[in-house]
Amino acid sequence: MTPVRVLVVDDSATMRGLIGATLRRDPEIEVVGFAADPHEARAAIKALNPDVITLDIEMPNMNGLEFLEKIMRLRPMPVVMLSTLTLAGADATLRALELGAVDCIAKPAGPAQGADALGELAMRVKAAASARVRPIGQPAPTQPPSQSYRTNGDVVAIGSSTGGVEALLTVISSFPKNCPPTVITQHMPSTFTPSFAARLDRCTEANVAEARDGALLEPGHIWLAPGGATHLEVTGSSTLRCRLRPSDLVNGHRPSVDVLFASVAATAGSRSVGVILTGMGKDGAAGLRQMRDAGARTLGQDADSSVVYGMPRVAWEVGAVERQLSLGRIGDAVLDLCRAGG
Repeated sequence: MTPVRVLVVDDSATMRGLIGATLRRDPEIEVVGFAADPHEARAAIKALNPDVITLDIEMPNMNGLEFLEKIMRLRPMPVVMLSTLTLAGADATLRALELGAVDCIAKPAGPAQGADALGELAMRVKAAASARVRPIGQPAPTQPPSQSYRTNGDVVAIGSSTGGVEALLTVISSFPKNCPPTVITQHMPSTFTPSFAARLDRCTEANVAEARDGALLEPGHIWLAPGGATHLEVTGSSTLRCRLRPSDLVNGHRPSVDVLFASVAATAGSRSVGVILTGMGKDGAAGLRQMRDAGARTLGQDADSSVVYGMPRVAWEVGAVERQLSLGRIGDAVLDLCRAGG
């Protein structure tokens, strides 16, 4: 098997050494070079032709976001961003994911935290190597929200992971002000989800916020699972609400898409629509199958439009997905399934 060739870009010599050492422990990865700033990185990309770049957001001469934008315009390739877990770092990371970065990982504060903080880096880099990277300026087409839309009351549950920032922005931007009640689980650190909820809120006429324990599921409201400490579930019978439940990781994640989908299957059953978007791994496949078995309509993102065709692929293979659609068609398909009188 040909190893994944990685270029490490970071202005800190200590951090470059730490990232390089972490990646070199994986026999399926070859660290082909290092760069201290975007100017060195540009020359290294031309000379070394790496499969993946790890890129620090905060660097001298040209910050990581500016450099990422240039990469995605001139030579699109898989990029994994390293960011500090701060509010400013979260906003910058979300912007990087919108610009086309495949994934993000928290940057350790120093060598003492390195091994733990970078534990998933090799796995993320290998997943990024097979990602589909789209140049800037080629967004998936969306239709403007309908002002006359009326929902039939069905609940929409959406799960996503790697590549999910762009995917969710595309899907949610087509939702009208009185969209179906919607719950979302996106694999994301707790520091990032408040900023991401705010970003989603700006891209749609509906109201988007981090889910609160006990929050009502009602038309016009979209609830995003907070990252980190709890799973998002739907509970209730005639009146459905969000429940944030502390529990162990499921499929390596908290919040887990499987947990959300299973709760929707149990509470809403045939009065729900499940959607699984781009992501690495299998989280969501079993829960989406439970939704379909309970009578829900289910959609999956297709391979060509997925950044990482992992979660949707497994869901399709286990029979959880009724229809596979390109990203640009999913938002309208959800609205059609939930349209009053449809």
